[in-house]
Formats: sequence, structure tokens, C-alpha cells
Amino acid sequence: MKLLKSSLLGSAAALAAVTGTQAADLPVKKAAPIEYVRVCSTYGAGFFYIPGTDTCLRLSGRARFEYGYQAPLARSQGNGDYSGYRGLARINLDARTQTAYGTLRAFVRLEAASRTGFPTMHSGTQNRIANAFPALGVDGFGRVQQYFNTDKAFVQFAGFTAGRASSFFDFYAHDFEIQAGTLGSDVASTNLAAYTATLGNGFSATVSMEDPSFRRTPVYSPANVAAAAAVLGNSSLQTFAVTQSPAPVFLGFNAAGLPVGLGFEDTIQRNRMPDFVGVLRYDQPWGSAQISGAVHEINVGTINSAAAQIIGTNPGTLGRTSSEYGWAVQGGLKINLPFIAPGDTLYLQGAYGEGAGMYTGVSAWAGSYIQSATSLQGAPFQQFFSDAVLNPLNNRLELTQTFSVVASFLHYWNPTLRSALFGSYGEVAFAPGARAAQASYNGLAIAGLTNIGAFNSSYYNLNQILRDTYAFNVGGSLIWSPVKDLDIGVEGVYQNYGVQSGRVIDANRSPGITSQALLNAAAANGTLRTVTNADVFQVRARVQRDF
Repeated sequence: MKLLKSSLLGSAAALAAVTGTQAADLPVKKAAPIEYVRVCSTYGAGFFYIPGTDTCLRLSGRARFEYGYQAPLARSQGNGDYSGYRGLARINLDARTQTAYGTLRAFVRLEAASRTGFPTMHSGTQNRIANAFPALGVDGFGRVQQYFNTDKAFVQFAGFTAGRASSFFDFYAHDFEIQAGTLGSDVASTNLAAYTATLGNGFSATVSMEDPSFRRTPVYSPANVAAAAAVLGNSSLQTFAVTQSPAPVFLGFNAAGLPVGLGFEDTIQRNRMPDFVGVLRYDQPWGSAQISGAVHEINVGTINSAAAQIIGTNPGTLGRTSSEYGWAVQGGLKINLPFIAPGDTLYLQGAYGEGAGMYTGVSAWAGSYIQSATSLQGAPFQQFFSDAVLNPLNNRLELTQTFSVVASFLHYWNPTLRSALFGSYGEVAFAPGARAAQASYNGLAIAGLTNIGAFNSSYYNLNQILRDTYAFNVGGSLIWSPVKDLDIGVEGVYQNYGVQSGRVIDANRSPGITSQALLNAAAANGTLRTVTNADVFQVRARVQRDF
């Protein structure tokens, strides 16, 4: 038994020795190296190297809740919301690589939001530029809106910037505001290609080619296209009305100087020439200064004389309406005031333009990308913002003048508590004679045309169409940041807008007056009411976390 046990143990030992020797001769497969995420300190906090590359990436974002309160003036026709809500999500990706030509950067920002309530919360402006889509339910229509925007997507390299970015024209751009209520240019998302040259001693210069789509206010059109198509029963006009925005122009005049033919001009602007922006900027420890200039083309389509030849005989068609070039200039100053408190800053800005209302920002509070708007539910009248008016007598585009001035001051009471005070003023003035020219076809009884009234009639003098207007607003906020990157704040904004001269029909107290006959009847029975201005106040609370 002992002999058998010894034999078995010896055999096992020998086998183990042979097996070990053979295993040592076989190749060993090594484990793949682990790619650890490394901190990239070249570009500041939060960057890390993308594994396997020399590109540094920073991932950041924002979550925001807002509640707003604004009392309406009426509850009819979709009005009557007192409250508004908004929840917003933002994701940022910032990728940078060092090259022989400097830093190569790509930046992407995506935003999504849910908005409800009164107009400045659900924002018709966002619908008009396809950043949002509205609810269609009976209780949600015009009150509930889902929002998505590629807010930023640009590449920067060797002084060049190309992609979707903030307009280089802008300076202050509502930096200290929650509601963005002041009148000033603030186009945070546009498509552009730009080059910035560093000139030394704090000076830089930028030339930018920018998408005109995000700087357009419509050429004024008096036509109710649906009504015109239905009443006239003209298939050519019906197609024209659905796909284009018609404005009437006279095709010619007889020996007595009377119009003998009428056609419709297509006033929808096409993307023809880009906007060109030039900027000179100066940066120093005390602050910054900037001068901006922009050129903006305004164009229309062609005359559709077959659509409606309502009166007389047609002596022939006019040539294509010549394009006009709007322009704007802006000056801004930013002053750091650390001697008051660390972080204190004052902005001063002014802008003037002709045919370039989006560059002066006069429609920033009321609503952009529309010819008439108001931020006040049940407003007694609307402001008109058209960059140009087509003169029906000479088929020429006549430019609208606008200007705005803004001041904004940020003060830190302590490192966790800050407040801002801001105010602005702006005016809109249409070309001399623009209203009178629109009155020239008033007596033609063309279905679907907005009735501006016979020149110098009482209705002409009292209606809101193409009236020169002003607006000013003031506001203030208080924001508490108990911990880093968390803001809890409240802001109130008051705005007053009105006509620069005369009075207008109060659409609330004298609704439905759209002609001289209706005005006469209202005056006769004592129900005619007029106003010179309107005002609105909104308070908004915000909770926001950046990461």
C-alpha cells in the first residue's frame, strides 16, 4: 500500500512538472491597458482629455424653472392668462485642441423647454422662427408650447468663427436680466461666418457674414390674404395668397393722374444677400467698448398683375421693385466698478437704424418677426415694426427709422447676493408719407385689404396702422446664490408704450371699429374711446442651477 501511494504521488509530481514546463513555453496574452480619464488644465476648470486623443472636452449644462405673473386687460379672444411657467434644460459641449495655429475649438449648446401661460412666457417669437411648436388642444392652444433650439454649434480656428453663434453685432444683449425686457439687440442664435483680428493693445476687429433670416421684420402688407382669396374667387390670387404676402401697387395712371390698374406685390423677403456686420472692440481691465455696424438687404418678389386687375384697364406691369439696404450702427460701453463692490458692472448702449429694426432691438419686448405685436393681453392697440413699407404709388420700398438706448447696472451686496437695475427707451418712425400712400387705394373696396381710412379722415387719424410709436421700460432684480452655481431670484419689469402724436382707438373699450362708418356710429352714440399709451407690469421668479 505504501509502495502504491508513493508511486501515485511521484507520478502526479512528474506530470505537474512536465505540464508546468510546457505552459511556460506558451505565449501569454496580456490584458489591454486601461484608458483613465485625465484632467486637462490648459483651458481652465472642468476640462478632461477625451481618452485616446489630445482633445480636451468640457461637459456642462443648466436646469431652470420660472414662474411669471402678469395681469391681462381682457379675457376675450384667447386672453386672460395671469400666470406663466417655464422649465428649461441646456447641455453644453466645449471641445478644444491645441494646434500649431492656435486653439481649435468646437462648441455645441442644445436647449429644450416647456412654456405655458401668457404671451411672453410661451413666446410667439419662438414659433415664428421655428424654434418651438404650440399645443393644438382646446385648453392648450396658444398657451402651451414645447421648445427646442440648436442654440450654438460653431467652430473657431485661427481667428475664424463659423456656425451657429451669437451675432457679433450685439454687445449688452440683456446680460443682467431674467425677462430680457429692455429694448436692445440680442440675437443669441444665428448662422454666420466671421473673422476676428487681434490688433494689439486690447483692440480687435471682426468682419462677419450673417444669416438675414434672424434679423427680419416683415415688409408691411395690408392684405388679409385668406379673405382676399375667398372673396375675389380668383384661382391665381388664391395660390398667390397662400404662398406669398400680397401688397397692392398701382400699375399705372391715366392722363388725369388717376390709377387705372392694380396688381399685388409679393412682399415676402428671400435670402439673397447676407447681412454684413463690422465690429471694432476695445478690452481693458476697466471694461470694454464696442462700435458695431450692419448692412441688411430688404427685397420683395414680383408683381402678380393677373391676380387682381380690379379697376380700369391694365396699361402694363411695372418692373421689379428695387431692393433697398437697411443699416444700423451701435455703440456700447461696459465699465467695471470694483471700487463699489467686486463684480459691479455698468453697461451703456445706443443704436440707430433705417430698415433694420432687429438691429436696434425696438421689438425685443413686444415680439419680433411680425409686423405688429404687443406683449400685453387685451392691449388697446398694437405697435407696428415693419422695416419697410411698399409705396403703392411708385412701387418703392420706404425704410423705417428706429433707435434705442439702454442702461444696466449690476451690484453685489455681498458674494452671495446681487441685484440689477436697468432701463431702456426706443422709437419707431415710418417713412414720411408712408401712411398717406397706403390710404391712396382705400376707396377701391378691394376685399381683404386692411382699411387705413381716407387721408386725414377721423378714422385715418385714429387707427393704429403704421403709427409712429415709442416705448420705455424699467426693471430690477434680486438674486441670491446660497451656493456656487445656484441662483434663486425675482425680477419685475414695467413697460409703457404709446403713439408719438395724436390718439388711437381703444380696442378694448371700443372694439370692432374698422371703418369710418363704424367710427361715426360709435361717436354718435357716445361709445368711442381713445388712448395715447398702454402699460404692462410683469414679475418673474427663477430657480436655476448651472453645472
